[in-house]
Amino acid sequence: MTQPRLPDGFAVQVDRRVRVLGHGAALLGGSPTRLLRLAPAARTLLGDGRVEVRDAQSAQLARTLLDATVAHPRPSGGPSHRDVTVVIPVRDNRSGVRRLTSVLRGLRVIVVDDGSAEPLRDGDFADAPGEVTVIRHPVSRGPAAARNTGLTAAGTDFVAFLDSDVVPRRGWLEALLGHFSDPAVALVAPRIVGLDPQDNPVARYEMIRSSLDLGHREAPVLPYSTVSYVPSAAIICRRAVISDIGGFDEAMTSGEDVDLCWRLIESGARLRYEPIALVGHDHRTKLRDWLVRKAFYGTSAAPLSSRHPDKTAPLVISATMLVVWVMLVSGNWLGVLAAGAGMAVTGRRISNAMRAPETQPTDVARVAGQGMWAAAMQLAAAVCRHYWPVAMLAAVLSRRCRRVIVIAAVVDGVADWLARRHAAVDDGKPLGLMPYLILKRLDDLAYGAGLWTGVVRERTLGPLKPQIRT
Repeated sequence: MTQPRLPDGFAVQVDRRVRVLGHGAALLGGSPTRLLRLAPAARTLLGDGRVEVRDAQSAQLARTLLDATVAHPRPSGGPSHRDVTVVIPVRDNRSGVRRLTSVLRGLRVIVVDDGSAEPLRDGDFADAPGEVTVIRHPVSRGPAAARNTGLTAAGTDFVAFLDSDVVPRRGWLEALLGHFSDPAVALVAPRIVGLDPQDNPVARYEMIRSSLDLGHREAPVLPYSTVSYVPSAAIICRRAVISDIGGFDEAMTSGEDVDLCWRLIESGARLRYEPIALVGHDHRTKLRDWLVRKAFYGTSAAPLSSRHPDKTAPLVISATMLVVWVMLVSGNWLGVLAAGAGMAVTGRRISNAMRAPETQPTDVARVAGQGMWAAAMQLAAAVCRHYWPVAMLAAVLSRRCRRVIVIAAVVDGVADWLARRHAAVDDGKPLGLMPYLILKRLDDLAYGAGLWTGVVRERTLGPLKPQIRT
């Protein structure tokens, strides 16, 4: 599918983690990691790592860099707030929706009351700083249907969906709207952070590892990338594009936001995650409520696998790398030798794929090492999260399995803590390693329980099938 041309003035900036090889002859990076060779003309245009669109040639280079995930957009403008309608689906959260509408100054707002026990009315928002219209479902039809009702009623080019338990922070809208200067972009999402810091372990865990918080790095939204979807708690969409694909799937009780993202991607649209824009969320901080919510998220995996069987694998790994790690954990010298042979094969394949005058042996070694570590982390995470019932059975039956599973649980938790411990936006009491490990394991157990419940309910093994590449 041919993408529309980027407008003049639009710029892209190469990600600072991307390695520039051969004095600009190639770029090494992206998600997944790739080697992007540049023609001499492209090298000249790229210059200091930034390309500004001035003509057809620079527009094509900017698009190529974006699609290769080695650069990020730097738009020069975007739609006005007058082009946006905010849709708030709500059920039995009057105080939350009133709190939200109080900060949406100058925006048209549609509140979709999805069968609240005490109906909401237009007069409830007479003191709101913007225009608020209430549409009511007499009987609850679910959040997907509520969002679709608001989408149909909106008359603007763009629709912002905000759940009733969020509060946007200053500047959120402007930071998101700029991305729509790229006509290929259909959806943009902010970073969702904790609304109010609280001093209990679950709250502190959620401040740095909420299921809704996708981190501090900007990214395109692509399956199996660093940001594979964005939650619908806070998103802005191009109304016509969302309508063209039928809006949210009302048959889904969970995961409808993931499904929407993947259907948009399948249609050829571009999606972006913009962490500069911040939206606060009322995280669940009571242990029981928190565990129930994590399990609820897990139940979405089975219906998603039925709709998108190529996007829900618990891990994506090469056959060679899988064999390498199985052999390494076998614990015998023959297994270690076999693992060494597998690593040699992997290194040769990477070397062949990256063969170019500007590629150094250290670059090949770096990519191979990163790939091996990423495979190990995928396996450890899958064992602890998706496959934990099988892992626990194996631990009971085998001492060696028990040792491997304990190591996987600790390494996965420690690595995750090291990566996320400074991720909180607001200052607060940090969460130590041990409570983090405990809560991470509870998080995975709850999600896995929900996943297996969905597998049994839907009678499918789709969410448990790994994607093994040859």
